[in-house]
Formats: sequence, structure tokens, C-alpha cells
Amino acid sequence: MGKTIGIIIGVSAGIIVLLFIIVVIWYIFVKNKMRKLDIKIDESESGIDVALTKRYDLLSKLFQSVKGYMKHERETLQKIISLRQPPHEAPVAEKQSFAEEVTRGLEAINVVMEQYPDLKASKNVLQLQDQTAEVEENLQAARRIYNANISFYNRYIVVWPNNIVAKRGGFDKRDFFEAEAVKREDIHFDF
Repeated sequence: MGKTIGIIIGVSAGIIVLLFIIVVIWYIFVKNKMRKLDIKIDESESGIDVALTKRYDLLSKLFQSVKGYMKHERETLQKIISLRQPPHEAPVAEKQSFAEEVTRGLEAINVVMEQYPDLKASKNVLQLQDQTAEVEENLQAARRIYNANISFYNRYIVVWPNNIVAKRGGFDKRDFFEAEAVKREDIHFDF
């Protein structure tokens, strides 16, 4: 009888130790996956930074191309000059704000270009406009990748029992890179 109780206690202890090891391995696996997802989000955010930097550089070149025609458009000139480099280490909300500023700058340059047919027909300006369209497409792709990574990460950390690991590890939901307010507005065509 004493031997049977000893075997039962030994087996019970072995099961408890085995369960503990399984839980520890699961915890480590989930925490490592969250870290990998976090890194993947940072990488995709870097893609947005690259696109924003390229967009800013093209805006600067486009501005230099139209600068001579803009003598009378002081307000537009000042607005574009006031733009700064994209904030690489800034939170997503600040990057969104920067993207909106650059969009307004591009729109202002386009308005000025409409007023000057010679400028609009310039080969350099047309080439820069084509490059700008390409950069815009790249930026949209980078945003889609970033938001897809955010979506997967947010879903992963909120489901049970992963949310327990997320809370203990300090993994919080991340914000999406949302559409600029300018691009959410309805388009009106005046003919």
C-alpha cells in the first residue's frame, strides 16, 4: 500500500513537472513569436519611412524645378519650405501627419503648375511627376504591408491565452497607419 501511494505521488509529480515544462515551452514560444511580429512591424514601418523620404526628396526636386515660376506664390513657397525630413523615430501618428503635410505640398505645387503651361510641359517636371506617382504607389504598398502586419499582431496578442503572455510581456496593440484626411474626402468634379 505504501509503495502504491509512493508510485502515485511520483507519477503525479512527474505529470505536474511535465505540465509545467509544457507551459514554460508554450510561454517561450508565444513570447518569441510576439517579438518576431514586433520586429516585422518595425521593418514594415521602415518601408513607410523609406517611401516618405523618397517622396520628400522628390517634392524638394519638384519644388526646385518650379521655384522660378513661384515668385508670386509666396504662401505656397513658405508652406513647402517649412516641411522637414520625415520623422524616422517618431510614432505612427506623427508620420501620418508628415505624410499629410507632404500631400498638401504636392497639391500646392500642382495648382501652381496648372497656372503655368510652360512649366507644366517641361520634360523635367513631367519626369518628376511620373516619379512622384510611382513613389505614391510604393508608399501605398508599404502602408498596406504595415497595416497587414499590425492586424495580424493585434489579433495574435488579444486571443486567449496569448493575451496573458502579451500582458506580462508588455505587448500592446499597435496603431494602424490610416488614410490621410485629404484622401478621405469625396472628390468633386467641376466641368
